[in-house]
Amino acid sequence: MQKGQIRVQTENIFPIIKKFLYSDHEIFLRELVSNAVDASQKLKTLSSIGEAKGDLGEIRIDVVLDAKEKTLSIIDRGVGMTGEEVDKYINQVAFSGAEEFMEKYKDANIIGHFGLGFYSSFMVSDKVEIFSKSHKESSGVYWSCDGSPEFELYDVDYAERGTKIVLHINEESKEFLEAGRIKSILDRFCKFLPVSIFFSEAGEKKEEGEKSINNTDPIWIKKPADLTKEDYEKFYKELYPYNETPLFWIHLNVDYPFNLTGVLYFPKIKQSYEIQKDKIQLYCNQVFVTDEVKDIVPEFLMLLQGVIDSPDIPLNVSRSYLQGDPNVKKINAHITKKVADKLDEIFRNDRSSLEEKWESLGLFVKYGMMTDDKFLEKANKFLVMEDTAGKFHTLEEYKTVTETLQKNKEGKQVILYATNPVQQDAYIQACTSKGYTVIKMETLVDAAFINTMEMKWENVTFVRVDADIVDNLVDKQESNESILNKEEEGKLKELFTLQIADLHVTTEIKGLSPESAPVVATRPEFMRRMKDMGAAGGGMTAFYAQMPDEVTLTVNGNHPIYQTLLKEANTEVQSKQVRNLADLALLSQGLLKGAELTSFINRSVELLQGEKKDLDM
Repeated sequence: MQKGQIRVQTENIFPIIKKFLYSDHEIFLRELVSNAVDASQKLKTLSSIGEAKGDLGEIRIDVVLDAKEKTLSIIDRGVGMTGEEVDKYINQVAFSGAEEFMEKYKDANIIGHFGLGFYSSFMVSDKVEIFSKSHKESSGVYWSCDGSPEFELYDVDYAERGTKIVLHINEESKEFLEAGRIKSILDRFCKFLPVSIFFSEAGEKKEEGEKSINNTDPIWIKKPADLTKEDYEKFYKELYPYNETPLFWIHLNVDYPFNLTGVLYFPKIKQSYEIQKDKIQLYCNQVFVTDEVKDIVPEFLMLLQGVIDSPDIPLNVSRSYLQGDPNVKKINAHITKKVADKLDEIFRNDRSSLEEKWESLGLFVKYGMMTDDKFLEKANKFLVMEDTAGKFHTLEEYKTVTETLQKNKEGKQVILYATNPVQQDAYIQACTSKGYTVIKMETLVDAAFINTMEMKWENVTFVRVDADIVDNLVDKQESNESILNKEEEGKLKELFTLQIADLHVTTEIKGLSPESAPVVATRPEFMRRMKDMGAAGGGMTAFYAQMPDEVTLTVNGNHPIYQTLLKEANTEVQSKQVRNLADLALLSQGLLKGAELTSFINRSVELLQGEKKDLDM
């Protein structure tokens, strides 16, 4: 029997381990099971080169919970350890068996990034025991430690080849004595490990045909040519059981200049663009690392789902490491390129399919165009914009269609757009009656997309359909003279000079088509954009959100209603009629609310009652 002190450079490493090794204590189970996988993979490698003799038997890992005895055991049938190896790999923290093994067998598929992984067990344990039997020995060894630098190490009879680690769970960590908690950790971290893992409770009767808790052969480690559409959809359901079938997917398979495999899915996204609970999962040789992949996956693709696996990204990653690591930057750029190429391929080969999926895809594409210039360069070809008639146009196609009618006095192409086609229907109809083509821009990213593209696209400007009267939207400096004389125009201007709560109203008299509305309410493009940005928390523009809405009331002097209204002898009725016409215009902009809306309803009833009295007389 050997007793001694673990050779560490600090007086007592265990308090440090308990506090600082990992922020999430549940990680201990990932580390121990991953080490067990390592041991199992090592045995397979040694057997394949003739260094491990005899029948390997079933290679598996068992996680056994004994709540009564307050223990959790992790058992493998891998290479096992001799007493000398236990002393070297367990007692001498400075060495890592996995790293030394990797150095010797460079082509082996070994995780090998764990370092202090075994010692994570002391985060949750009062005492840790190891029973192990090397594939090279006939007897076993026993090691134990209670979390102090003292340990015990001696030979024992241990029948099975491999290693059993027994954790005596401490009082603060009794959550890890609950079967449901252990199952959830195994499901999260060990779901795709390459060795079968079985969970059981002590004393539990084993059933025939017991199932492992993991899928040892996930599709991302296979060749795309060997997979069917059904395979990809089935795997998606395995990852996200309650989600709809994805739109399509991209299979990543790179071995130079970095290693990267994985499958990324484009999910169906609701119009509300709710924050996705299911994120992209990062693995290292099939060991789950994290679903916080912000620096690895381009920000605009964070709503994608699926898995990426790279041994070039260490398991214990930090944000500062990721931000500076050259492999991470290369992976990020590669994923961007693969997504752009896939979208371009669909656009060229099956454009109708792209258009059908555009409600979901548009978010990714627009966000990418705003944040990544390389993506923008490719996306300019496959970005499609849907007009209010349901037809899709690329930027170049839209320019061709609107070349003649929609160029302003500065020679810029004017892209007319609607953010709410139902509410803005009157404005859209006014535009289409002139032959204009109006694009739908009704998603959450469109306000920012419009502002950004005006800077990135040459000679293009965006104007919302309700930013001005239709005659002025394209800004060709056309005159709009009314049939009213100066005195009548002055009278109307006076009648329509209104004080309306929370609005800054400007009134103008213009001669529009007699078929146009008697009053048109418009909101200047610049100020409305500033208010929208301020409302969205746009930093320096936040103060705009507190300012009253700016509205221009354009009174159509050519509308026949004014021939009657100007002759109305009853000034009270005349004033109510004017206010109602203004309120109808404001209502079309969604700007009539609260007390002003109530007054409009009451006033309308009064005017109708007055008309009824006149008819009765």
